[in-house]
Amino acid sequence: MPDRSIGRRTFATLNGLLFVLFSLSCVVPMIHVLSVSLSASSAVNAGEVTLWPVKATLKSYEYILNKSEYWTAMGVSIERVVLGTFVSMLLTILIAYPLSKNKASFKHQSAFAWYLVVTMLFSGGLVPSFMIVKYTGILDSVWALVLPGAVSVFNVLLLSNFFRGIPKEIEESAFMDGAGHFRILARLYLALSMPILATLVVFIAVGHWNAWFDGLIYMNNQKNYPLQSYLQTILVQSNSQVMTQQYAKLMSMVSDRTIKSAQVFVASIPILCVYPFLQKYFISGIMLGSVKE
Repeated sequence: MPDRSIGRRTFATLNGLLFVLFSLSCVVPMIHVLSVSLSASSAVNAGEVTLWPVKATLKSYEYILNKSEYWTAMGVSIERVVLGTFVSMLLTILIAYPLSKNKASFKHQSAFAWYLVVTMLFSGGLVPSFMIVKYTGILDSVWALVLPGAVSVFNVLLLSNFFRGIPKEIEESAFMDGAGHFRILARLYLALSMPILATLVVFIAVGHWNAWFDGLIYMNNQKNYPLQSYLQTILVQSNSQVMTQQYAKLMSMVSDRTIKSAQVFVASIPILCVYPFLQKYFISGIMLGSVKE
């Protein structure tokens, strides 16, 4: 029978209010950014815009739709997300599978596991990482954004723990039928691991989409910046460097703030569209991957 005591109801009410406040703290800033991007520059500069557009106009979006640098950066980010997610998932799966075996099947399993764990505790730092990227010849290319962080030890441990939970009898039956390790991995383990795989895909894709610092470090040419690095430069640096005649013509209707807000909002649309469809895998995937029976 449910607990209907005053203390329990008070706790449930306060807990619900806390989650509502937390949700609003995430949603309200995005609503404000959208409102600013849709408002006239005079209203924005006067501080009249809060959560609803004032003197609504689409001039800011008209500007960014014709801004080639923005869409070039968007293309780099999409290429990075697709390529980075594929490479990271491939390497994570290939590492997690042998680490999920016991010592009888993989003699040096403990040594390799500790080797990976040490990398979570110690790092070479920014300068050695930059030197590695430079002298391997991938500087100023999309591979500089993909390869240095391709393997996340956290993701490897999460997936290997999930693999350990798959009954060994199924694997033994597959071996008796003549299947090898690669076939068992592809046909058995991956087929039974869709929740955790979807979770990792979301983690990796969102991480690549939101990353901006490595673009500033590894890219010498601004044309190779991913979208978040490009946004960081226009939000922090002076826009006098990127003014164009088209921008000047629109200054009567738009401002720096409205254009920046429009670009930030457009950059968030892909994640907003994809995330709700994969969110259901988050809790189940993490729980299944973090608990070992």
